[in-house]
Amino acid sequence: MNFKDKNLIIFDFDGTLINSIPDLTLAVNKMLKHYKASTLTIEEVTPFIGNGAMPLVKRAFAKGLPEKELTELFLEEAFKVYIAAYEEELCKDTFMYPGVLETLNDLKSKGYKLAICTNKPYGFIEPILDKLEIKAFFDLWVGEDSLPEKKPHALPLHHLVEAMQTTVENSIMVGDSKNDILAAQNAKMDSIGVSYGYNYNENIADYHPTVVVDTFAELQNLL
Repeated sequence: MNFKDKNLIIFDFDGTLINSIPDLTLAVNKMLKHYKASTLTIEEVTPFIGNGAMPLVKRAFAKGLPEKELTELFLEEAFKVYIAAYEEELCKDTFMYPGVLETLNDLKSKGYKLAICTNKPYGFIEPILDKLEIKAFFDLWVGEDSLPEKKPHALPLHHLVEAMQTTVENSIMVGDSKNDILAAQNAKMDSIGVSYGYNYNENIADYHPTVVVDTFAELQNLL
């Protein structure tokens, strides 16, 4: 299968382009230490990632401080602690997956428009792109707080399609998470699932993306 009719490629961020788990784990543990809770390992934090920052905070407390009643007021305060901690650790040990830089160069040279749709807070996206020196590849990006709905809702994908002045049929979503694949399905858009990411330790093929790849570099042969 190839997708030569596409002109817009929409990428997920964490788990697809970058591995940010080390920094997310550092921030989670700073927050937990603030509340004198048990810290977590990278392996414990990994399946908590993918639905946005607040779900990550809730899951971390459910694991690290299970006896704590997670009231709305407490979570609002803890969320601020987490965001401040992540700002301090932003892109400290985050890295691109193998083949990402070469493949972005290849896709850009072929004339594709590239965008990012992530459930990460919007304000964290650009600093990471800057630090990894890949911002110039992307025409546009949206985060979990950019629009009234986030993935797996179709709205962020439809927003990017409209903003980039193309069509759903000429666009494709690339991601490691079921939220990416479900968002594409909700938007009636083709999708490519990458098998190396987080995805709550589930097999991305179980969510029936249009095609599955095991490495980012395989995109060069599909697009």
